[in-house]
Amino acid sequence: MRRLVIAMALLMPLAAFAQDSRADYLKQFDTNGDGKVSEAEYVAYMSQGFYRMDTNHDGILETSELPGGRGKPITLKEYQDNLRRQFHKLDRHHHGYLNAQELTAPPQG
Repeated sequence: MRRLVIAMALLMPLAAFAQDSRADYLKQFDTNGDGKVSEAEYVAYMSQGFYRMDTNHDGILETSELPGGRGKPITLKEYQDNLRRQFHKLDRHHHGYLNAQELTAPPQG
């Protein structure tokens, strides 16, 4: 029993850190500060990666702009449609927004 208490005492700061990390991560997406990430906020934040990779700013990631220089070109619309599908997979409670736990959970098939 004593070992369990000691183990719990040692792990509690880690749990608090994980909660703080999740909350901080959520704040990066949560532009209106309501503590939830809407589909629009998720897509806007995640689209930043597309904009960084689209070096010629034509709204299409060409093969040469893709990681490893492989794959077929993808438009911004296709990229964002994929993000919307990811959002709905992450929204496991189907309430139309992501909380910190859902946002940091690995996606499911």
